[in-house]
Amino acid sequence: MSVNPRLARLLEHPALWRGRSTARVPTWSTGFPMLDAGLPGGGWPRAGLVEILTPQVGVGELQLLIPTLARLTGLTPARWVAWIAPPFEPFAPALAAHGVALERQLIVRTSLPLWAMEQALGSGACEAALAWVQQARPRSLRRLQLATERGRTLGFVFRSVATAHEASPAVLRLSIVPRGEAVEVVLLKSRGGAREPIRVEIGHE
Repeated sequence: MSVNPRLARLLEHPALWRGRSTARVPTWSTGFPMLDAGLPGGGWPRAGLVEILTPQVGVGELQLLIPTLARLTGLTPARWVAWIAPPFEPFAPALAAHGVALERQLIVRTSLPLWAMEQALGSGACEAALAWVQQARPRSLRRLQLATERGRTLGFVFRSVATAHEASPAVLRLSIVPRGEAVEVVLLKSRGGAREPIRVEIGHE
């Protein structure tokens, strides 16, 4: 059955929700072939809010982002990568060893991570922003998603897997569970992508 060309163009719009169908959106490779193959579009969205849920901090979530952060900070000209309220001190030697430009990192210590994240995302000065948030209402997350659109920025919010039952306006929502030297990634909300868990080898780094 043929589809009206105007309707086909409408259905390809990245803002249109089509359940598990794949929307054509620009992406950045994650640097992990298995993860790229499972994510809609073949990688992280170039702009949009990604919510990552973990059972605890430090189960491998940052390893999944490092190749992308290295690529983003290597752009010319490169914008900032903002770390909002990280629960630890980012280890500069490890970041540098993986090609992340340290001079493009901005660490923000604040008791208002949602507000700071919104400012960073909407400023137009950041390629990406990462925030660690304990509590967030859907309305607050919606503001972050809108800010990614204004600033053409990729935003990652790390939250507890205990919040998986809550509604989220993020364009991509996933959970991560450690499995030895690998992590198991499950897409909880996505515009297309794998239905089964994705195993990603990350080693001990």
